[in-house]
Amino acid sequence: MSQEIAVAGSPEFTTGFRLAGVRKFANVPADEKSDRLDDAVSGLLDDADVGILVMHETDLEHLSRDVRERVETSVEPVVVTVGGTGSSGLREQIRRAIGIDLMDE
Repeated sequence: MSQEIAVAGSPEFTTGFRLAGVRKFANVPADEKSDRLDDAVSGLLDDADVGILVMHETDLEHLSRDVRERVETSVEPVVVTVGGTGSSGLREQIRRAIGIDLMDE
């Protein structure tokens, strides 16, 4: 059973999560995102101990098509994006994680 929270992104983004106790992280400096972010995110998605992966919404732009599709369709781990104004809101992330829309009438 996956129990760890992981975070991927720039060192500035991951630091707050690390200070809050997140032990699994992938620091990818801004100037290396196009080269290293795919590998970092794929590694965390493949880690059996990771149950939740946190990323910044704008980092999705730096992922290749294949990795972005994995992120957008991943059920375990659940990928939560924060910041930005992307189309994938918290409601959609919850629906993906549990399989139903709690707000559906």
